[in-house]
Amino acid sequence: MRKSDNTLDRILLTGILPVVRAHSGEEALALVGAIRAGGIDIIELTMTVPGAVDLIRELTIRFGDDVVVGAGTVLDAETARACILAGARFVVCPSLDIPTIACCNTYSIPVFPGALTPTEILTAWRAGATMVKVFPASAMGGISYIRALKGPLPQIELVATGGVSLANAGDFILAGASAVGAGSDLISAAAGEGGMDAVAEKARQYMQEIRNARAALTVRC
Repeated sequence: MRKSDNTLDRILLTGILPVVRAHSGEEALALVGAIRAGGIDIIELTMTVPGAVDLIRELTIRFGDDVVVGAGTVLDAETARACILAGARFVVCPSLDIPTIACCNTYSIPVFPGALTPTEILTAWRAGATMVKVFPASAMGGISYIRALKGPLPQIELVATGGVSLANAGDFILAGASAVGAGSDLISAAAGEGGMDAVAEKARQYMQEIRNARAALTVRC
């Protein structure tokens, strides 16, 4: 593990980054509330949400330390800095941008840049990534790809993102991912009859799958 602070410890303990994308700030706030009700206290709010930086500020004021709010889909250092100043406690990127990593390191904020190939992943790690987001993991074979990466790169903490679902989240953990990023599979539950209650229930199910996988890993050891 590259760094150890309360934010990173909580992310690793939870094992899931719920990726909140929404058409409005109101929808995003409702999704955050539902995810929190389901027992997940980590939120990755993407920059694609209208007014995302202001929402990060609002969420940090509303939830305080009860929810670790991070910024997702961050493309450059300027955006990373704006999010950090608004209260974001971690930054997630879809791609590898060295200046963004440097900015987050300057503020001692965990940063999870996106990378796909072994070369990109190692480059991100050497540049100071806290963990590396393997995205899109499903495009490279999903679970089997994470397992293959951990063979030569056991020291690098990986967050599997892209194609993660309730059905395979535990398998990604068993394959060696330190955490998973869950987006559409989690928040799409809001479109059904259960609405936000369905999102909360699915969040609970995700947490149980991750706990089960980690228990299985303990038995293996």
